[in-house]
Amino acid sequence: MDINVRTTDSSTLDRLDREPLAFGNIFSDHMLIRRWAEGAWGPAEIRPREPLAMDPTTLALHYGQTVFEGMKAYRGSVDGRLRLFRPADNARRLAQSCERLAIPALTADDFIACVSEMVRTEHAWVPHARGESLYIRPIIFASEQHIAVRPALEYLFVIVTAPVAPYFASGAKALRLKAEPRYTRAVPGGTGFAKTAGNYAATLRPMASASDEGFDQILWLDANEHEFAEEAGQMNIFFRIGDEVITPNLSGTILPGVTRDSVLTLLKDWGVKHSERKVSVTELKAAASEGELKEMFGAGTAAVVAPIQSINYMGEEIHVSADAGASLTQRLLDTILGIQYGEIPDPHQWILNID
Repeated sequence: MDINVRTTDSSTLDRLDREPLAFGNIFSDHMLIRRWAEGAWGPAEIRPREPLAMDPTTLALHYGQTVFEGMKAYRGSVDGRLRLFRPADNARRLAQSCERLAIPALTADDFIACVSEMVRTEHAWVPHARGESLYIRPIIFASEQHIAVRPALEYLFVIVTAPVAPYFASGAKALRLKAEPRYTRAVPGGTGFAKTAGNYAATLRPMASASDEGFDQILWLDANEHEFAEEAGQMNIFFRIGDEVITPNLSGTILPGVTRDSVLTLLKDWGVKHSERKVSVTELKAAASEGELKEMFGAGTAAVVAPIQSINYMGEEIHVSADAGASLTQRLLDTILGIQYGEIPDPHQWILNID
């Protein structure tokens, strides 16, 4: 597709030399805009990033008709080439989120073309340090000015990017989670599998409370019994019990993570026993007491693979075994990063090179 590109005359790239890089504190110069109206997506344009004019009657503000994605561009540590990791999977998941919220989806080809052109335009913003990357945030929201409760007739597709440091500081201790016994992230038949703004808004209050209590993240439990593990904060969660790695199955209340699928693929490649099924707090407590809870870790685009040391459930601490042997968590992290930064072979062709 043809994308018109109008670059800025006043870049703020020098902020990378003047300010410490964290996660989401600095944004690059440009944004991509594409409008949907009269039943079709119009042309895409990349232009200097600026505030969007938005009327108070904009439908997305009232009824939350908003979906988004999260992905990264990486600068190869060996060859310096720019890379995307599994962008077709992000395109597919965005389309699924759109379908659930009655939003017109982009084709996968158009989505990848828009993301790729943004990375080309912002190539100087892609960090050089291993572990750092250019975070890419595509979003679609209802932009029509109206007040009735119905799907909008106009939408805006926007991409912004941000150079980011690792989500969790390198060398930081393993995470401590609080199993949330009261609040629920998602319910069967709801929007838990979609990447939509409302899913995250509902988590902010309990996450802030957990942080005040000294926890790093929340372990979200199922809505019916508050007994079965679902997600760890914004990450999919995995447990190594004995010689088996287990992750909750995708039942409609769990986001189908791209990193989650990558972990499962690597486990299959390595011949590691693994399954997708329900995991109860009761099972975790029993495994921990028997010394069989070898590892726990979260997986997601922002954090990649993050170790978890314990889960607090109703005041009781569930710890991983002190004698777990070789770290599968670290092996997964090293392998995924190695593929993303072009240091090791990419047997599943997950990487799209951006020239």
